[in-house]
Amino acid sequence: MADDSSDPGALDERTENTALGEALAAEHAAVWGYGVVGAALDAGAQGLAAASETAHRDVRDQVAGLLSERGVDPVGAQGAYALPFPVLSATDAAALAVVLEDGVAAAWVRVLDQAVERSTRELAVGALTATEVRAVGWRTTAGQTPVTRAFPGLPQ
Repeated sequence: MADDSSDPGALDERTENTALGEALAAEHAAVWGYGVVGAALDAGAQGLAAASETAHRDVRDQVAGLLSERGVDPVGAQGAYALPFPVLSATDAAALAVVLEDGVAAAWVRVLDQAVERSTRELAVGALTATEVRAVGWRTTAGQTPVTRAFPGLPQ
């Protein structure tokens, strides 16, 4: 492979792909994490966790496909992920869902910052918007305030 470090376009594409890889890793973590969230919820609330997991799974698959099309090996999922706190109740589960959504949002903000392609920016905006919508619901369930973030994905 030729060294194209003097080609600014190649550097931008690599930077965008790196950011997409980080978003993919965050999506993998969210998919895994929603298994924990769902397990701690009663049967009536498990549907929301399942829908959230499916949404992340869909975005994960889309990003993995995009990276593969670009000739980039997509990062794989880990066997397990460390939880930020014990999940012992439905409230803990909702709080974990907030952490998952906030982590994914931060990754998509980095994609927006590094995106070169319009289609990548559109993907990032859609994913970021969806994560914040889900996070609002989970913050409400967890009793967190405020339930909305002025700038999702950025430090508060």
